[in-house]
Amino acid sequence: MSIIQTIRDKAAWIIIGAIALALIAFIVQDAFSGRSGGLFSGQSTTLGKINGTKVEATEFDRRLSAAEANYAQAGQPVDEQFRQQIRESLWNEYVEKAVLDKEMDKLGFVISDKEKGDILYGPNPPQQLRQQFTNPETGVYDAQAAYQAIRGLKKKSPEYNNFWGEFVPALEKQRAREKFVGMISKSYYVPKWLIEKRNANNSQVASISYVSVPYTSIPDSTIKITDDEVRKYIQDRKKAFEQEQVRGIEYVLFDAAPSAADSAAVREHVEKLKDSFATATDIKGFLLRENSQTPYYESNISRKEIKIANIDTIVKTPVGGVYGPYLDGGSYTLARMVSVKQWPDTVKVRHILVATHQRDQRTGELTPVRYDTTAKRIVDSVDLAIKGGANFDTLCLKYSDDGTKSTGGIYDGVVTGRMTTAFNDFIFGNPVGSKGVVKTEYGYHYVEVLSHKGSSPAYNIAYFSEPVYPSDLTTNTAQQAAASFAAESRNRQQFEDNVKKKNLTKFNAYDIAPLANSIPGVGVNRELVRWMYNEAKVGDVAAQPFFIGDKYVVPVLVNAYEKGLMPVERARPLVEYKIRNEKKAQQIAQKVGNAPASLDAVAKATNQPVQQLDSVQFAMGYIPAVGNELKLIGASFNKNYQTKVSDPITGESGVYYIKVNNISALPNAPLDIKLQQQMAAQQFQRSSYLVIETLKKTADIKDNRYKFY
Repeated sequence: MSIIQTIRDKAAWIIIGAIALALIAFIVQDAFSGRSGGLFSGQSTTLGKINGTKVEATEFDRRLSAAEANYAQAGQPVDEQFRQQIRESLWNEYVEKAVLDKEMDKLGFVISDKEKGDILYGPNPPQQLRQQFTNPETGVYDAQAAYQAIRGLKKKSPEYNNFWGEFVPALEKQRAREKFVGMISKSYYVPKWLIEKRNANNSQVASISYVSVPYTSIPDSTIKITDDEVRKYIQDRKKAFEQEQVRGIEYVLFDAAPSAADSAAVREHVEKLKDSFATATDIKGFLLRENSQTPYYESNISRKEIKIANIDTIVKTPVGGVYGPYLDGGSYTLARMVSVKQWPDTVKVRHILVATHQRDQRTGELTPVRYDTTAKRIVDSVDLAIKGGANFDTLCLKYSDDGTKSTGGIYDGVVTGRMTTAFNDFIFGNPVGSKGVVKTEYGYHYVEVLSHKGSSPAYNIAYFSEPVYPSDLTTNTAQQAAASFAAESRNRQQFEDNVKKKNLTKFNAYDIAPLANSIPGVGVNRELVRWMYNEAKVGDVAAQPFFIGDKYVVPVLVNAYEKGLMPVERARPLVEYKIRNEKKAQQIAQKVGNAPASLDAVAKATNQPVQQLDSVQFAMGYIPAVGNELKLIGASFNKNYQTKVSDPITGESGVYYIKVNNISALPNAPLDIKLQQQMAAQQFQRSSYLVIETLKKTADIKDNRYKFY
């Protein structure tokens, strides 16, 4: 198999491993240029802009489809939630490319031919090359073999163009990025004096006397907060109140989950099958015929490996008996005890697999790889050779199709129920030293049992299960109720009125981002988010309910905030208490007056006691019996307050007046070079993220993805 074919077959590693998902845009760009179709049917629609450069929806969709195909080929299920993650990674690639390319071009970053060779043949090659050209016996990457295979690619062939035109440029991009981030990271330095200063500060201890005047001493009802005050608070702290685009809904739910009547009907049906199940001679055929949702594992499993409901009761059922029906994970189940055997807890075996089929990682289906007669002939020759004294490991390495071929075909610590039934029966049901050929759906196994450990009962239990689904009556009733509510509630006022009239419970989900994939309390439903952004205006009620999980949802859009400074009505719940506390602090300060002569005078003015703290440490973030009062901790080490009462200190829970009695120091720990190195390493680790995020903040990004996905 050529190297390019291997790269194609395992293309998801380009994203997952060596290069990371972000680079898929580079990898597949040229390969998919010119292909039409997809979500946008060839229409040139702008998905977004980054520093003035358009991102076309058709191009983005082609790359997205390629990434999804790579994951599917690697056996990764691509559901809507995972698809959202891929979209996010791909978009981040566009953004990072825009901001990084500009900086790297200015600095003149290039990848030389020597570096290119190091990428492919050096000590850290791409995962794809490492996998294909690592010697299975030594575990060492064979760079020379990789070099010869790459040299053997024919010029202008699809393999050559893909390798040098897509794969290698992607690796070069990644190396350039690593060099750029590495250059920035190397500029971080933690000086010796900073460690010494930190040690000195953290060793300080103060003793203070203080008066605490809690904000609760002034009733909230006496303090009024105006919109202008909230607005000024926001304006003075603009950075803290910058908001992204968000929407918010309120909604009601109409439950379409199975009713008690639905559950009872299923239980009754399962109960009627109990006698037939108990007397069935062809258990597997019975389960298939009656459409059981639980497949039959036709071998025994030890008690400790059975992880199902009611197992302690089930194992007490006599052989031939049936336990149930009982409810297990939303299904009514019958459990028939087929047999009980005393088997080892674990076994160690070695085997040689001559495969006839292999499982397709994408579809889960078995696909043929060798004729049955051919496989049987090979395994018989292996059996004959071993009986004649041939070396097992040599034969295993030569003939086995199993992943354990390079380690002698050994499986150690095998527990019941993990292997196919025939394999399970052989290795647990035969004594140590047993050898033989076992036929499974994968092919022919030459098996030798090496050792057993432990012993306990193993049970062969057949399960018939029927899930409890909602009946048509249940579903239709919920759907009609939801549709009726939506039809009668065409605006927010009608929505509110009908909630009260019908005695429904109203829920809410605020701060939903444009690209959110799920709604808190509701579940995954991208269509509802798109309705919020692309169709609805504030006050609109959805014309048709959304079916999510087992519920019908009727939402009303209650807010729509755009990117920018947070408006007063949204900021008020966040800042109102802070403004109120500021006003209370002013009243407390006025009551005490300027420059109080003593803490006793403060105590008299506020009707609060003078208290003592003897061990306030500078390194503390929390004061026992006081709380998280960082301003109080800082003021405790102000030497000016040794001779006079402090100015009012506005804390988190009240206003403090203090007098510093003493400042001392604990024995100062010696300079710890490891701490200096640790701090530098932490800065280095954060640098990659910080560099990219800082550059993103300087970019002009217009993201319209929510209009398309």
